[in-house]
Amino acid sequence: MERRLSFNLHVLTARLDRAADRILRTEHRVSYSRFLALMSVGELGASTQRILADRLGVTEPSVSRMTSILANDGLLDVQPDPAGGRSRRLSLTDKGQLLVTTVQETLEERLAAVVVDSGVPYDEYAQHTAQLLTTFERSESRR
Repeated sequence: MERRLSFNLHVLTARLDRAADRILRTEHRVSYSRFLALMSVGELGASTQRILADRLGVTEPSVSRMTSILANDGLLDVQPDPAGGRSRRLSLTDKGQLLVTTVQETLEERLAAVVVDSGVPYDEYAQHTAQLLTTFERSESRR
């Protein structure tokens, strides 16, 4: 039974990611991975490309390419790190912050509709999800 649950979790996660990517590309002209980068920069505040790469679990060259595109689109501000060196400081532009807020609302509305359509009460889903996230955060902070 545990193996089936684990498989279902992988399938659900993959479907949610694909659905989010499809919605974002169609309605907001940004990929899900780029949205995650923007959202992470917003949560971290001004951070470096290295910190963002660690947060996303990707390489620094990958983040460098992504941040260049997001900066060219006017969504991200990339500046030399005041501490010097080759580091770059990242922060959201007003346009980037607006996109993050709008996309979060869009995805929340769509997910709520799917949850309700499934027959699961949304309030219960939200409560259980919050409990799971808190447990994951506690587990990760112990490491």
